[in-house]
Amino acid sequence: MRKKVSIEFAHNFFQAYCIHCRAFCRELRMPQTAFDILMFLANNPNYNTAKDIVELRGLKANLVSVNVERLVQEGYLDRQDFPGDRRKTVLVCTEKARPVVKKGQELQSSFSEAIFRDVDPDARENFYRVMETVERNLNQILKGSE
Repeated sequence: MRKKVSIEFAHNFFQAYCIHCRAFCRELRMPQTAFDILMFLANNPNYNTAKDIVELRGLKANLVSVNVERLVQEGYLDRQDFPGDRRKTVLVCTEKARPVVKKGQELQSSFSEAIFRDVDPDARENFYRVMETVERNLNQILKGSE
């Protein structure tokens, strides 16, 4: 029987990622959560509201609010009106954010390479295919629960 993937895996993955980004966050004088929010918005342009961040990242609304406000004040994000709903705002990365996002994406790539070190290319491709299938299955389950 195969060893179960434990909850420690997710914890270790997140901790390793934070350690991997720590020096850059210190250099920016930016909390890890603010950096993660900025990278989430940059990497996922279809998700661009605070509500999206709360729901998809599982962060508490007040934590998102504080960090979004900081990013806006520091010039990394702009708030823009949401088309058709004046109560909502869209969060948009600014020009100032571009070099931070570029470096963040480089860090994410190097992290990916580090965690897949010693994994042969075929096994890596198989892993990605399995994850795509699992994601499809999860989406079908979620649709069925509506």
